[in-house]
Amino acid sequence: MRFPPDHPPCAHCVDVDQDAFETAVVDASHERPVLVDFWADWCAPCHQLAPHLTRVINEREGAILLAKVEVDAGDNMKLAGHYRLRGFPTVLLFEQGEERGRFSGSRSSVQIRAWLNEQLQG
Repeated sequence: MRFPPDHPPCAHCVDVDQDAFETAVVDASHERPVLVDFWADWCAPCHQLAPHLTRVINEREGAILLAKVEVDAGDNMKLAGHYRLRGFPTVLLFEQGEERGRFSGSRSSVQIRAWLNEQLQG
């Protein structure tokens, strides 16, 4: 996997590229919510966000999958364009095959937990 070097271990995380996105994210979101982290190696806020996302995902013990998309790898920037991302990191939440929410920039574990709870209520 091409996670950032400072990324802690995550049992419920996958590295996803453009070719696998439809299956690994959109289709998989019919089984459980999928959080997609669009990141880049040169992006300091991406490295700040990564351990917080992993912590929150690990706490959920498999209830949510974290898909990591390194935007500079292969054709992954096309995914960023498709979802009209304006900066990195940007995190999208997919549920039942649809985008349910997004946020940009680094956030703390507390902020991510609160955001997920709000998004998954309805």
